[in-house]
This record gives sequence, C-alpha cells and structure tokens, in this order.
Amino acid sequence: MIALPRFSRQELLFSLKSFVAAMLALYLSSRFGLPRPFWAMMTAYIVAHPLASHVRSKALYRFVGTLLGCAATVALVPSLSGSPELLSLALALWVGLCLYVSLLDRSARSYVFMLAGYSAALIGFPLVEAPAAMFDTAVARVTEIGLGILCASLVHSIALPAGLGPSLLGVMDRALGDARQWLTDLLCETPTEAKDARIAADRQRLALDITQLRLLSTHVPFDTDLRWTGGAIDALQDRVAALTPELSAVEDCLQALCTATGGVPDDIGSTFAQHAGWLAPSATDAEVEKARVAFRTIADGPAASPWIRALRIDLATRLEDLVAHWEACTMLRSDIDAGIAGNPMALRRTAALGRRVLHLDRGLALRSAFTAVLGTCLSCALWIATGWHSGSAMAMGAAVFCSFFATLDDPVPAMHKFITALSWSLPVSAFYVLGVMPLAHDFGMLVLCIAPVFLVVGCYMARPTSSLSALGMFFGVAGTLALQDTATADWVSFISSNLALFTGAVIAARVTALMRSVGRDWSAQRIRRATWHDLADLAGHPQDASVQDAFASRMLDRIALLAPRVAPDGPEAVQFAAHRALRELRMGADIAALQRHRGRLPEEPVSRLFRELALVFRAQMAGAPPRRAPLLPHIDRLLLDALKAGAERPAVAALVGLRRNLFPTAPPALQP
Repeated sequence: MIALPRFSRQELLFSLKSFVAAMLALYLSSRFGLPRPFWAMMTAYIVAHPLASHVRSKALYRFVGTLLGCAATVALVPSLSGSPELLSLALALWVGLCLYVSLLDRSARSYVFMLAGYSAALIGFPLVEAPAAMFDTAVARVTEIGLGILCASLVHSIALPAGLGPSLLGVMDRALGDARQWLTDLLCETPTEAKDARIAADRQRLALDITQLRLLSTHVPFDTDLRWTGGAIDALQDRVAALTPELSAVEDCLQALCTATGGVPDDIGSTFAQHAGWLAPSATDAEVEKARVAFRTIADGPAASPWIRALRIDLATRLEDLVAHWEACTMLRSDIDAGIAGNPMALRRTAALGRRVLHLDRGLALRSAFTAVLGTCLSCALWIATGWHSGSAMAMGAAVFCSFFATLDDPVPAMHKFITALSWSLPVSAFYVLGVMPLAHDFGMLVLCIAPVFLVVGCYMARPTSSLSALGMFFGVAGTLALQDTATADWVSFISSNLALFTGAVIAARVTALMRSVGRDWSAQRIRRATWHDLADLAGHPQDASVQDAFASRMLDRIALLAPRVAPDGPEAVQFAAHRALRELRMGADIAALQRHRGRLPEEPVSRLFRELALVFRAQMAGAPPRRAPLLPHIDRLLLDALKAGAERPAVAALVGLRRNLFPTAPPALQP
C-alpha cells in the first residue's frame, strides 16, 4: 500500500499562500490584457519563501535585476539586430559579466546581478529573430514581473506572515550559548580527551552559528519587527564573531601552560573557580568587574621561567579582552529585546568587526563566468547552424542553468537533479496543455485544473531536501503552460520547445563538467591559499584596525566554508581543518596587534621579523616548503627583550601567540 505524503502545517500554509499569490497575479495580468500572464504567475512562485522578510527582499532584488536586464536588452538589441551572431555573443558576454559580479557579492544583493544576466537572456534571445518587438517585450516583462512580485509580497505579508524574529533570535541565542559553553569547558577542569572532543564540537557549532547569523541578518531591513533593531543586531553579530579568536587564544594559552607546568597552576585554577559566575545570564556588573580585576592579576603570579611569565601575561590579556567582548554581547542582547518591545534603545558605539568582509574567490568566479559564456555561445551556435525555430529556448536554458548553479563547487549533480525533475514534469505538462487546458473556458476552471499539481509541488518546495526537485517540476509545468500565452499549445510546439530547453540544459551541464566542476579538496586548498595571501599582506605592510577586522571576518567565514568540504573525510578531518584555520586566524590577529605596538620594541628586529613572516607565507602560496626555523630564535629574542623592558602586555601577548601558532611543539625554554 502506497503511503500518502504527510506535510506539516507550515508547508501547507506556504503552499496555499504561494498558490493564492500566483493565481492573483495570473488573474490581474489577464484582466489588464498583458501578453504573457503566466510570467507573472511564475514570478509569484519564484520569490515565495516561508519567511515574509525573505519574500520582500527577493521581490525587491528581483525587480531591480529585471530592470537592469531589460535595460541591457534595450541597449544591445537595436544596435546589433542586423547581426544575430554578434547579438548572441553580446548577450552571452552580458550573462557572464553579471554572473561574475554576482559571485563576488555573497549577500542577498547578489540576486540582483544574477537576475540582470539571465533576464537579458530570457528577453533578448527570442528577439534575435524578431528585434522589432524589443521594446514591447521588455516593457511586458517588467510589468508582469512587477505584478507577480507585488502579489507575492502582499499575500505573504498579510496572510499569517512568518516573521524573521524567532529564527534570527534563536540563532543568536544559540551562538551566545555555544560561546558560553566553549569557555565553560575551557575553564572547568584539567585537559582530557573527552574535554578536547567537547571543545572541538563547541568550536564547530559556533562557527556555523556565526555564518548562519550573517545570512539571516541580511534580511533584517525587510522585517517589520526587527528593522528598528538592525544596528544592534549588526553590532552583536560582530561581537559574537570577535569572541572566536579570543576563545581560541585562551584555549591555546591554557594548553601551553599545562605543557610547561604539568597542569593549570593552582592560583589560576582557583581564580577560575572563584569567578565562574560572570558568564551566567544573570551575572551582575559587579561580578563581571570582579572577574576582570581577578584575571588581570594572573599576569603577576609566580613564574619559574620567562616563558611561563610570558604565558601568564598572554592569558591575562586574552581574558581581559574576552570579558570586555562578552559584556558588550550581553548589553547588546538586552538592547535588542528592548527595541523589539518598543522601548528606547541605548546608543552605544560598539566597534567590532565593522567591515564584515566575506571570503571571495575571484578566480573561481571568473571561471564560472567563462563557463556561462561558453555554454551560451555553444547553444547559440547550434541554434544558428540548424535554424531551429525553438532554438532560443536552448540558449535561454543554457544561460539560466549556468547562472543558477554557479555557487556550487560541483554544479553538475544539482543540474542533473533539476533536469531529472524537468523530465518528470513532461507527462504532467502534456496532460495539462493538450488535454485539460482546452477544456478550461474561464479563469475559475483554470484554477481548479492546475490547483492539485501546484499545491502539492508547493508543499515540497517548502522542504529544503526536496526544494530543488520541486522547483524543477514547477518550472517544467508552468513553462509549458506559458505556451497558452502565445497560442501555440499543440504537439509540435510542445515537443519542440521542451526538446530545445532540455538540449540547452544538457549543453550547460556538459560544459560545466568540463570547465567548471572542481573537487572539494581543490576548493579547500584555494581557501587556504587565500588565507596565506592575507597573512603575507598583514606581515608585509602596517595595517589599520579595519584591515584586521576584515581579515577576522573572512577567516570566520572560511572556517564555515571549510567544514562541509572536509566533512566527508570524517569528524577528525573537520576538527583538523577547523583547528588549522583557527590557528591562522589567531596568527593574523597577533601580527596585526604586533604591528600596532611595534613602536615599543626594537625597530630593526621587528622589521626583520615581519619580512621573514611575509616570505614564509608567500612561499606557502607558491607551494614551496616554508623555512620557518630561523623565526623561532628571532621571536624568542624579541620576547625576552619585551619582558625585560616591561613592554605593553598586548605586544607580549602577540609575540607569545606567534610563537605558539608558528611553532606549537617548540620547547618551553626560550632560546634566542
């Protein structure tokens, strides 16, 4: 007996709202006499999302992208209409350019540029053979897209809207809880294998929380409940991100102390035990201040060697910074609650990672753009060579497929999955277009005819595991129904248009497999090479605080990007990659801190250290074996000089961090 699918209340509600918005757009576009009403219906589904803020943001960006694509079409078609080959090449180059810019903007705004590219393809390629209809087609495209966007925004915003607040605040509280758990596990007991496993899990969870928080927060300006707290939300996610290198540095310093002294010194352990309450959500300002003062005194405790003295200074400095960051996090979290409740929010200047810069791979973006141009040009060449009447659908399919899946390391499996869903839609499309639609003589009958399929497909679109296949099924059916717009719903047009679309999709998949598909190991290595490039720049030139913040933001993003790429190799590979990336994150923070405090240290040795560090990182970029050994005595000499001269604690902490990160197995005794 076949079990019927079971959908949740949220999935049913999403499907119903999407269907109502699509039917409203279809009805209004038909009443207004627009030439392609099914475009409006498809747009209402494309911008649909379970969260109302996401619908509004996608709606705005899709409309702007459509305008840009139409503007490009209006500019290109009249000037190149006499040469179909040049017009096809120009449209393909425009698709590639827009895709390149889109991949360099890893925010919700990237949707604008991607849409600008393949909207020009969707409008422009059918006009290659009929350029006289250029302006009317562009206006109709913008009008119907705008109508579909408006209907989707209204329905999802008015009918039981799902706000972003619960999801965003839940991720925010989870991130704070993971940071608290990480520090609690660090300070609670002596190191054991079980403790190390818990800390590794804490690190990984916090990195994923930070990335998810950044992705969700891009939609805050479009949420009516959260938009007034947007500044505090941005500041809080910056502060949470800044906790990661501090927590990692405290962890590394405690490990070094245990190695040098055989365990956590008694006075440090008692300090942690006496002031454990400052992390509690109910901690008072007095408890936090007492913990700060107590942590500061760790630097003055007993030390049997200069290295242990340096480690104590390092630990005290890191803990003080950690307390300051945590205090800012708790205050900002309270401000967000006050703002949501409608109370006035305190005005605080919270300088953290002000420049939230994510990891960008310009080489891979250029490769993706070239793949899109090549796939589109090959489709156009086949179209022109064969004189296929439906060949424009082949060029459109290639442009859309190459753009839509370009964010993946290996887009081919997802392309194949989408093509499979399109093939499954063919029998349904044929049944509707050639059997049911001729019997639908009014709008009410049309709605009743298409409701069963679209309502079920909408439920599957709400599920992350099946959304891609459901989207392929929807596009197959809705795209074929659009034949009704042009009064070409017959067997010949049905077969020809679908065959052209499948051919374009297959060309896109094959070109992508040859030119663009990369392995996860290759991607992980490029991420590491980008890190070494950033470290070489930090060491080679004095940088301001904003550059350090940008590096920290990129590194936290890279940690989250590395996790899924090494996950198939097992949890040990994930932990190793995260540990190595955190070490490089700490190294960048230490280099930047040492650059800021280099004036208190001997100029020539510090300059030489930075030159040698830059050479080491550039050698790693080139794949040559780095010569790190000469750095160890140089760092030890600077560290001894800093301790004797009573240099500022941040400078000592930065030197200790560099020694630990570059030479984690170096002997405890300083050997200048």
